[in-house]
Amino acid sequence: MPQADNDPNLKNLLLANSRTSTFWKQAFAIEGSITPHVLPNVLIVGSISWLITVISNYIESRYAIKVGLPLDCFEFSGAALGLLLVLRTNSGYDRWWEARKLWGGIVNQCRNVAISAQAYGPTSHIWQLKLSRLVAVFPHAAKASLRNEPLSPQAAKLIGEKNAAEISEADHMPTAVALHIAKHLKSAVDSNELNQFSFMQIDKERAQLIDHVGACERIMKTPLPVVYAIKIRRFIAVFLLTLPFALLHTFDDNSLVPLVTMLVAYPLFSLDQIGVELQNPFNTKHLSHLPLDEISSTIERNVCALVKSTDLKDDLPETVTPAQESLINGSFLKMLTNNFKRKSKM
Repeated sequence: MPQADNDPNLKNLLLANSRTSTFWKQAFAIEGSITPHVLPNVLIVGSISWLITVISNYIESRYAIKVGLPLDCFEFSGAALGLLLVLRTNSGYDRWWEARKLWGGIVNQCRNVAISAQAYGPTSHIWQLKLSRLVAVFPHAAKASLRNEPLSPQAAKLIGEKNAAEISEADHMPTAVALHIAKHLKSAVDSNELNQFSFMQIDKERAQLIDHVGACERIMKTPLPVVYAIKIRRFIAVFLLTLPFALLHTFDDNSLVPLVTMLVAYPLFSLDQIGVELQNPFNTKHLSHLPLDEISSTIERNVCALVKSTDLKDDLPETVTPAQESLINGSFLKMLTNNFKRKSKM
């Protein structure tokens, strides 16, 4: 039997099977799915469709009156409705992706502040440790502020109970942490252990942290216009509640009308709900919210590791030997000679 490590065909087959199993696993997954949220509405539409079918059959059999609507108008209106729902979903995804990019900026800025402070700031281990822990607390404070949650207990482990309580009681927790960072940098300037130019560069990185948080708050506090959602949902309701009348005489058996109506309702309700879920990517009650816990832990781990790391030794020798200097000078003269000959030929 061939080994997967040596047989490329077997490796490709295993990979294809893995992808297939992942597809079906996600196709029937319940956790993280929008189905539980829209299923009640789908069942309501199915029940109304069944009621319309029963009443229509009774009227036709009792009074010989044919009840129905032309199906052609639903083809055009259905296409327009689908386009509106796609536009709404795209708007929600744009908000979600912008929030993710902003948190990517928070990750980078926290690293930049910590690296610059470690490189240009005081060499005191206590000063560096306090700075790194303040920077590590910032994403926890930003996450708590965006989610309207209390500050994570991890903050108390990093900066102590007293400082954590002070930040928790602040009107805006990220700003309180940024102020502590600025004051800590200023203390190094006052003691002449950090020059003004380095301070300005590091403080610029710190200021961008607040800019990123402010942009996240703009997303959180500015949902899509309510009038837009109302109109789309009215359009969906009218479309689905009148669709059974167009399907009454489409099938040989009218008992299929409720089933087909529910099959049409499921994707429409799903797209509408996805647009709602993506509006606020910070709320843990929404599906596909940003993994801010993991991102904050990553920042904390990266920043705190800088204090524990030791300076790397340079692979190059600190001094140049006479033999190396002669070799360098000879190579340099040879390069100049070749350039001179090339220009002379031109």
